[in-house]
Amino acid sequence: MAQSDVKLNLIDGVWTAGVGAADNINPSDLDDTIGRFAQGTAADVDAAVLAARRAQPAWSRSVQLRSDVLDRAARLIEARRDELGRLLSREEGKTLAEGIGEVNRAAQIFRFFAGEVLRTPGESLDSVRPDVDVEVRREPMGVVGLITPWNFPIAIPAWKIAPALAYGNTVVIKPADLTPACAHALAEILVEAGLPAGVFNLVMGRGRVVGEALVEHPGLSALSFTGSAEVGRGIVAKAAARQLKVQAEMGGKNPMVILNDADLDAVLPQCINAAFYSTGQRCTATSRFIVERGILDAFSTRMSALMQSLKVGHALDPQTQIGPVVSEGQLAGNQRYVSLARQEGATVVGGELIDGATRGHYMRPALFLDATNAMRTSREEIFGPCASVIAADDFEHALGLANDTEYGLSAGICTRSLKWAREFTRRAEAGLVMVNLATAGVDYHVPFGGRKGSSYGPREQGRYAVEFYTTVKTAYTAY
Repeated sequence: MAQSDVKLNLIDGVWTAGVGAADNINPSDLDDTIGRFAQGTAADVDAAVLAARRAQPAWSRSVQLRSDVLDRAARLIEARRDELGRLLSREEGKTLAEGIGEVNRAAQIFRFFAGEVLRTPGESLDSVRPDVDVEVRREPMGVVGLITPWNFPIAIPAWKIAPALAYGNTVVIKPADLTPACAHALAEILVEAGLPAGVFNLVMGRGRVVGEALVEHPGLSALSFTGSAEVGRGIVAKAAARQLKVQAEMGGKNPMVILNDADLDAVLPQCINAAFYSTGQRCTATSRFIVERGILDAFSTRMSALMQSLKVGHALDPQTQIGPVVSEGQLAGNQRYVSLARQEGATVVGGELIDGATRGHYMRPALFLDATNAMRTSREEIFGPCASVIAADDFEHALGLANDTEYGLSAGICTRSLKWAREFTRRAEAGLVMVNLATAGVDYHVPFGGRKGSSYGPREQGRYAVEFYTTVKTAYTAY
């Protein structure tokens, strides 16, 4: 492939080559190279941050332009919905329906924040002193660094980029190594939407090069990260050492409690969705089913049968329900956990490697029956199509098991009892609680985030995004 075919970084409004290029391989078909993408350097990050600093003052003052650009971006994303959905499914492995759905979500996010530009909150108050007025203003942070994961390669960049730009910040983004194509397409759309040079900068490349340079750059005002807990904790520690405002979303080990009174006909499709759709590669996916003993055998039998009937295959095949695992390394990690579940004494249903019509990273979803909450497979985030089934004696026991985790992102309960639903909603130690719904699947206009080891810093999405992307100033005026 010629150098002219390489997808370049965007720095100060100019498409810029890196120090080489990396292949982007389709996990459904390892013989399909989606494209070659520039690999940035620390010097590229420095140039991007400096460009963003120069562009930020004028951008922060252009209220109508900010709203118009975000609205145009939403319309351009919608116009390219099918094309972008197909690209997303090729590079990440989601089914085509899921890919198109994620693109729609990105457009909705940009449209929402196009409106929020004009609704930035503030207050005007009387002082306790006579003849003094008080104004509480929200102002942009400045230059915001964004580090995004591979599992939602257009929606998560959108829900960071849109509020950052809406509130008057400028951006430098480093997308995941495995899924640069969607971020690059989003950069093209923002340029077409009329974004001024330097306001948005894209630097692709390895985390240990581009990511580290971004985290450590003194020109950043804030940093938003979504990814693994291990990497996130390291970023939070580095940010704290130099008082950099940071937001980190770092995964979960999400429980779904199923009580004896649950309607299994309604519950099982939600459980299949929560645990296995998107190949289980969602931070909000259910990975622990905590089931009251009176319904345990029926749940385990029916869940196993439904899971094994799921069609695993190429992401673009309309019959596929579960696409490939995103990479060889992720697949190997999933298989280690399947082996570990057996070693720990669980009964494993599914989990086998399978052959597809094309060479790809295919495995059958896995259910770990007879599991306990003490097993490593019930405590460590697998981030794949694997879930444990754990017995509970009653509601209190189930709630205790649900909360017995270092994570606290999403938690769910299936019950017909308003009492137990209310108790669980109040006492579950999670940022998101679902009643008779899958733990995965959230709205874009309300806050997203967790507790404990799942999240650090202010919430993402909806109007709560203003907490991270702005700083508060209190101004006093005597007259």
